[in-house]
Amino acid sequence: MARKPKAMFDVHPSVAIVQEWVAGLKDKTGRSLEQWLASIRREKHKDEKAARAWLVSKHGLGTYNALWLAQRAFAKDMSLMDDDPERYLSLAPKYVDEQYEGKRGALRPIFERVVKAGRSLGKDVKVCPCKTIVPLYREHVFAQIKPTTNTRVDLGLALGALVKKGTTLPEQLIDTGGFEKKDRITHRVALTSPEQVDEFVERWLKKAYDLDVPRVSAR
Repeated sequence: MARKPKAMFDVHPSVAIVQEWVAGLKDKTGRSLEQWLASIRREKHKDEKAARAWLVSKHGLGTYNALWLAQRAFAKDMSLMDDDPERYLSLAPKYVDEQYEGKRGALRPIFERVVKAGRSLGKDVKVCPCKTIVPLYREHVFAQIKPTTNTRVDLGLALGALVKKGTTLPEQLIDTGGFEKKDRITHRVALTSPEQVDEFVERWLKKAYDLDVPRVSAR
């Protein structure tokens, strides 16, 4: 039997998180997702903030459940609220197409070169498009690709462990201020052509990948 070709993209980890939340909602709150959404819509709240406040004050929901229910009820972009892997995978290519449409179309080869370099690091690399960026995951996000302008793609790297150690990093790695903000992405490399995805970029992409060593489950 022929081996099934690998999908272009991978399911975003947030999908599994939302699935778990949806599955446990009725046990935790007494209502299913559909029942909560119907209640919220009947009230005709003016915005997400008002719906969230109503869920907390009227129904005593915790902040987490109220926030996600209100987001779900008012969501125009389901990219980070989806609980259907197949739907996510059908939308993922469209997210990328939209990022590189129009004047940014010339940047698409840069994106593809970075993805190829990322995939080469290991079978555990996941490429999970969102609306405005494409994160690369191992255990966590270790890099992200973003068309920041019409002429530049930023490759973000998670190098917090090195920053914490006080490691001196090359000046080509631009500090994003992410470490101080407790963001995963701490540095970026500005790319204006596919040829700039060179040995230097590949080496630091691998460094970010290596720093994100998967945790071994205790037995």
